[in-house]
Amino acid sequence: MRDTLRAFLAPDVPALQFVIKTLLGGGLALWLAFRLDLEQPQWALMTAFIVAQPLSGMVVQKGLARLLGTLVGTAMSVVILALFAQTPWLFLVALATWLGLCTAASTLMRSAWSYAFVLAGYTVAIIGLPAIAHPLTVFDQAVARCTEISLGILCATFTSALLWPQRVERQLARQARDAWQCGVQAALSALKGEAQERQGLLGVLGRIVAVDAQREHAWFEGHRGRQRAVALQVLSHDLLSLLRLARGVARQWRQLGSGEEEVLRPWLEEVEAALGESDVPRLDALRERLLVAAEDESLTTVQQYCLGRMAVLMRQAASAVASMHGVERGEAPADAPPPLSSHRDVQTAAVYGLRSALAFLGLSAFWLATAWTSAVGALTLTCVICGLFASRENAEQIGLLFLRGILYALPVAFVVGQLLLPQLSGFAMLCLALGVPLFFGALGMAKPALGATATSFCLHFIVLCAPQNVMSFNVGLFFNEAISMLFGVAFAVLSFRLIPLRNPAWHGRRLLKASLADLAKLTGRVLAGAENWFGGRMADRLLQLARLYPVLPEQSRSRWDDGIASLDLGDELLHLRRCLAAADQPLGRSERRFLRELERVLLQGPAPGRAEDLDEPIGDLLAALRTAGSSIDRRLAQAALLQLQQSWRQWCEHQEANHGFA
Repeated sequence: MRDTLRAFLAPDVPALQFVIKTLLGGGLALWLAFRLDLEQPQWALMTAFIVAQPLSGMVVQKGLARLLGTLVGTAMSVVILALFAQTPWLFLVALATWLGLCTAASTLMRSAWSYAFVLAGYTVAIIGLPAIAHPLTVFDQAVARCTEISLGILCATFTSALLWPQRVERQLARQARDAWQCGVQAALSALKGEAQERQGLLGVLGRIVAVDAQREHAWFEGHRGRQRAVALQVLSHDLLSLLRLARGVARQWRQLGSGEEEVLRPWLEEVEAALGESDVPRLDALRERLLVAAEDESLTTVQQYCLGRMAVLMRQAASAVASMHGVERGEAPADAPPPLSSHRDVQTAAVYGLRSALAFLGLSAFWLATAWTSAVGALTLTCVICGLFASRENAEQIGLLFLRGILYALPVAFVVGQLLLPQLSGFAMLCLALGVPLFFGALGMAKPALGATATSFCLHFIVLCAPQNVMSFNVGLFFNEAISMLFGVAFAVLSFRLIPLRNPAWHGRRLLKASLADLAKLTGRVLAGAENWFGGRMADRLLQLARLYPVLPEQSRSRWDDGIASLDLGDELLHLRRCLAAADQPLGRSERRFLRELERVLLQGPAPGRAEDLDEPIGDLLAALRTAGSSIDRRLAQAALLQLQQSWRQWCEHQEANHGFA
C-alpha cells in the first residue's frame, strides 16, 4: 500500500516524463481529431494511451503492430459483414472463428508482433458489431476507425521521440553486461556442482530471453540500434554455448575417480578464476596451456577429455566477452547467427483460440436471447479481453485487474462527464477536466504492478466521457454503458474461470514431446544457427516447466527432470557435431549412419528397456573415430559420444524409476 501511494504522491522523474509525454501525445491526437472533424475523436486519444511505452523503440514497434493489426481487422470486418450481415448467427460464428484464429496466432509468437494478431482479432468486433444494424455504413466506419487510430499512433510516436527520448539500444549495453555476468555465474555454479545450479540455469535463460525481446525494439532506433540488436544475437548465441560447455565439463568431471579429480583440481580452480574475469588474453593463454596439458600421455583418457573440454570452454568464454563488448560499442559482425527461436505448439495455441471463441459465443447467445440493446458494448469488451488475455496463464487475475480499473473509472467518469463537462466550454477546459484523472492514471501505468488496472482506468474513463465535437450528456446512457462494460469483463473472467484449458500434466507432456521432436531435428540441422534455434526453444520450455512445477501432481513432477535431460542430450549432440565438423577429415558415411539411427531413437523417446538402444550406433562411430586419428577434435568427439550414451542411459533409467518397467 505504501508503494502504491508513493507512485501517485511522490513519483520519480522517469514516471513524470512518461506521464507528460503520454498526456501531450493524447492531447495532440484529440485536438487534431477535433480539427479534422472525425466521427469519434476519443479513439485517437485512447490509441495514444494504448501505445504509450517508456522507451521510444517500444512505442514505434507497438504502434506499427497496432496499425498493421487494425488494417487487417478493418478489411476482415468489411468482408465478414458483407457475407453475413443478413444472418446474425453466422456473422457471430464467423467473428468468433476469426477471433480464435487470431488468438492462436498471437500465442504462437513470443515477438512483440503478436500484438498485431490481437488487434486484427478484436478490431473486427469494434467495427462490425456496431454496424450490424446498419451494414451499409460499415465501410465508412472502417475508414473512420483507421483514421482515428492512425492519428493516435502518429501523435504518440512523435511526442515519445521528441521529448526525453529513452532509447532501447542505450539500455542494451547495461542489459548485455548483466546477462553476461549472470551467464558466467551460472557457468561457475555448474562447474562447482552447487545445489543452486538449477536456479542459476533458470535465471540466465530467463535473462537471455528477456534481453532478446528488447532486441526487437532497438531495431526501430536507427542504424546504431540495429547494430546493437544484431550484436545481441551474437551474445545470446555465445552465452548459450558457454552454458552448454560448462555443463558439459561438469558432466565430464563426474566421470573422474577421486584420485583423478585431485590431479585436475588446480586446473579447475584456475578455470573458475579465469571465468570470473573479462580478460581475453588470460582466457586465451589458459586455453593454450590446457590444450598442451591434454596431450600429456601420463593422464588417463577421461582426464584428457576433461582438460580438452575446459580448453573449449575457455575459447567460448573469450568469445562471449568479445560479444559483450561488441554490444557495448554497437558493433555487429557480418556473419551473425540467426536470432533466438521460440517454442511453438500449434495444438496448445488451437486450444487457447478455442477458449477465446467459446467465451465470445457464450455472450453472443445471451445477446440474441435477450435482445439487450447495449450488449454490443459488452460483446466488444469481451472480445477485447479474450483477444488480449485468453492465452495467458493468469488470464483470470489480469481480467480481475481490468475489472478493478473499470470500477475506479465509473465514479470519476460520472463526476467529470456528467457533472463538470456540461458546465465547461472550450478545448482548454476539456483538457483540464480530462487531464487531471488521466494524469494519475498515467502515473499508475508507469508502474508495472499497477499497469493493468491503471490502463483499464484510463481507457474506460475516456470511453465513458466520450469527448466529441458535439457533446451529448445522458445519465441513462452512461449507466447503460457502465453496466455493459462490467458485464462484458465479468463474463470474460467467468469464462476463464469455467474453461481452464491449461492442464499442467497435459502441458508437461506436450513440452516433452516437442523437446524430443527438436532433438531429432537437431541431428540434421545446419550448425550455423543450431545453437540459437535449440537453445531458445529449450529456454522457453524450461521456464514454462519451472512455472508448472508447483501445480503439477506428484507423479508428474519428473517433467522438470525430463526437460533437463533433453537439454543435456541436446548439448552433447551439438558438441559432438561441432567436434566432428572441426576435424580435418570427415567421417562421411559412418557419421550419417549414426545420425540417422540417433534420430530414430530420439523420435521413439526414452522409456524403460531402451537404455541400450544407442550402444550399437555409438560403438560403430567410436570405432570409426579411433581409426581416423588422435587429434584433439577426435578425442573431444569421443568424449561427447560417451557422454551422449551416458545421458541417454540415465534418462531411460529415470523413466523406469518413475513409471516402472512397461
